[in-house]
Amino acid sequence: MTTAVKAPVPTAPGGRSRGSGLVDLVLRARELSILAALIVLVAATTIANPRFLSSQGVKDIFLNASILALLAVGQTMVVITRNIDLSVGSVVGLVAFAAGKFVLGHSDRNLVLVIIVGMAIGAGCGVVNGLLVSFFRVPALVVTLGTLYVIQGLDYYWAHGQQINAADVPAALLDLGNGSVLGVPYLPLISVGVMLLVGYYLRSYPSGREFYAIGSSPDAARLAGVPLRKRVLTAYVCSGLLAGLAGVLWLARFGTVVADAAHGWELKVVSAVVVGGVAIVGGIGTVYGAALGALLLTTIGSVLVVVKVNSFWQDAIAGLLLLLAISVDRVLGIRVTRALRRRNARHGA
Repeated sequence: MTTAVKAPVPTAPGGRSRGSGLVDLVLRARELSILAALIVLVAATTIANPRFLSSQGVKDIFLNASILALLAVGQTMVVITRNIDLSVGSVVGLVAFAAGKFVLGHSDRNLVLVIIVGMAIGAGCGVVNGLLVSFFRVPALVVTLGTLYVIQGLDYYWAHGQQINAADVPAALLDLGNGSVLGVPYLPLISVGVMLLVGYYLRSYPSGREFYAIGSSPDAARLAGVPLRKRVLTAYVCSGLLAGLAGVLWLARFGTVVADAAHGWELKVVSAVVVGGVAIVGGIGTVYGAALGALLLTTIGSVLVVVKVNSFWQDAIAGLLLLLAISVDRVLGIRVTRALRRRNARHGA
């Protein structure tokens, strides 16, 4: 009688497989380079305009980066499994408007209930994406591009040109988006809290490392017994949940919401993730790098405003950084592969 031997799960950053130290080194180098670029950018802008680093200026940057960072965290879970979610921007718009309708005429709505409703809508969108990608094997690009337009269409049909005004939003919800504790706004605290929880899960739990295993080698992960469909579905549900939370926070931050809220944010979210060191081919990256990427893109947008450059260039720069990051990922991937092969050859592997 033969005994089936379970293949080892390909180890993600944070695992103990040979070469993981080299991969960790590359990831740290990417994140440190983003941080260095951010510091240089802020320093140069401050020299040109000392008011850039005023307390209000810093507060605005972190407030504007919070929602993008939240979406980037959810997108990271999807991208490391070799997939993508282009529907997050439309989900934010739908949830922001739905949350506005939910509190319209009900100034006493419970804040927690509003957040739960928003996250439930986002999770529903994530379930649709996840089922189509993981169980029906439809390419993620096709699925999420399709749901992007479907959700946008539903949002426009529901809104009929209607607008949610800040006067219709409960004070408690507006305070969530603009209030602070000890001088620190609530939104960055929420984003940092979510980032730390997701980052800890992906790095410290076996089921979290399985996301990286799928992105590194789906076939090897399948042989190792990793539930690919379940993990991919989970990634999309988490992305939808965070997009739903971001939609509620969008309403809380801006108060006034129309049907096209967060329109075109797909490029910003994907750019933040890839610029932050998450490989578009999956298997490599951290939510911390993605959050740094979101902060860098937001800071670039603020800098363009300070130097009075047309806002069109913000999207152009985001696209350029996306292409640059993908090129760097490709070069680094080739070099890491060669280094691992040489190390294996020396050890007789």
